[in-house]
Amino acid sequence: MSTALIIGASRGIGLGLAQHYAADGWTVHATQRTPSALLKRSGAVIHRLDVRDRTGGEDLVAEIDSGEVDLLIHNAGVYHGVSRAEMMEVNAVAPIGLVQAALDAGIVASGGRIGIMTSQTGARRGRTGSLGAYGDSKAALNDEFRSRAADWARHGVVAVVIHPGWVRTDMGGDGAPLSVTESVAGISRVLAELTTADHGSFLTWDGQTHSW
Repeated sequence: MSTALIIGASRGIGLGLAQHYAADGWTVHATQRTPSALLKRSGAVIHRLDVRDRTGGEDLVAEIDSGEVDLLIHNAGVYHGVSRAEMMEVNAVAPIGLVQAALDAGIVASGGRIGIMTSQTGARRGRTGSLGAYGDSKAALNDEFRSRAADWARHGVVAVVIHPGWVRTDMGGDGAPLSVTESVAGISRVLAELTTADHGSFLTWDGQTHSW
């Protein structure tokens, strides 16, 4: 049986991913700031975690056995309602730190896959000015991911950043063209089809290569 660890599964895409893998027979470890009965009913093992708490991330990694995780998805993020510094901490610093901790602890299996949710708004495409607070946080995430990709490959994993599409969630709003179900189906398919040649890539929910 395969095991997934999903960071940020309180609602929206993260919740949808946790439910998807649980329904598909995976063992699912999922983090929420406030554990919910909805996710518990899916059979997922719920861990309380606020990604801003670095000690909490270390504790989470320590709770999972070496080599147990076949798929690690970092989905937690914020779009508004916080300071620019906090947005950078949640969207850029925390994902890299938690994935690094997981790799250092050896909980991701050899041949395991890692998907970190980014956004097309973080694609600079040669621009040097600000992309806005959210875009800048995702650009910083992308930059740090690229700087660590070669080292992460030495752990025997395939890691990518993924734009999940514009999705009808609390973050994406009611006018977004994609449902959570459509985004989750695409993301899960992309992650399932990853090969070593994809390591270090910026991909979209429907499997396209995105420019940096």
